Amino acid sequence: MTKEPKIGAYLDDEEKQIIEALEADGAEFVSLMTPKRKKEIQAMARAAMNPVREKITLRIARNDLMRLKAKAMSEGMPYQTLIGSILHKAVS
Repeated sequence: MTKEPKIGAYLDDEEKQIIEALEADGAEFVSLMTPKRKKEIQAMARAAMNPVREKITLRIARNDLMRLKAKAMSEGMPYQTLIGSILHKAVS
C-alpha cells in the first residue's frame, strides 16, 4: 500500500492560481527587467565573482614553497590559488 504525496495540499488560492497560469498552454512570460537594470546586475555579479587582484612578489623558504605546491597538487588547484586562500583565511 503506497500513499500518493499531496503536493498541492498546502498551497493557498493565490499560489494555486499562479501554478495553473504557469502550467496552462500558451502562457506568456514577460520580463520586467530593463536592459539598464540587467547591466547593473551583471556588473555587480562580476565584481563579486572577480575581485580586483594585486600582483605581489614574495620570498619564502624553498621547502615551504615545495610543500605548498605538493599540497596544492593534492587538492587539485594551482599553488598560487592555495596561497591566496590561506592569506584570505588569515585576514578574514
